[in-house]
Amino acid sequence: MTGLPDGTAAPDFALRDQHGQQVALSDLRGSRKVLLVFYPSAFSSVCTGELSELQQAWTTFASHEVEILGISCDPMFSLRAFADSHDIHFPLLSDFWPHGAVASAYGVFNEATGAALRSTFVIDRAGTVAWSVHNAMPDARSLKEYAEVLDRIS
Repeated sequence: MTGLPDGTAAPDFALRDQHGQQVALSDLRGSRKVLLVFYPSAFSSVCTGELSELQQAWTTFASHEVEILGISCDPMFSLRAFADSHDIHFPLLSDFWPHGAVASAYGVFNEATGAALRSTFVIDRAGTVAWSVHNAMPDARSLKEYAEVLDRIS
């Protein structure tokens, strides 16, 4: 089975974003839902399209009181170049060292490629995995499906 099952307590983490700022999942607990988007690699075509769509749909997610956190195993400086070149403003977190530790905790680290799988977790305000989806490498995720799930979760 890939990923943590729904109803599981989401493993806490603290990672650096593309600006070097530490972001901890526990800091969001109680105040916001979290859309935790694991993606294989910055600058790849599918990941670029998905993350750009998330940025363009920001108002939809803000209305659901959701924090978007992108996580890849890329180094922080690569994430900064990626965010700057694609005008992405939500946190892109580096799971570079220890390599893939957070992706592993969520059950979505691919040992063979050294990258996260294309997986998403919705974490509710209590810090529980409320929903997840796992897509094959070439298959983009659905923003419409995210919005529908967020509508159902208080």
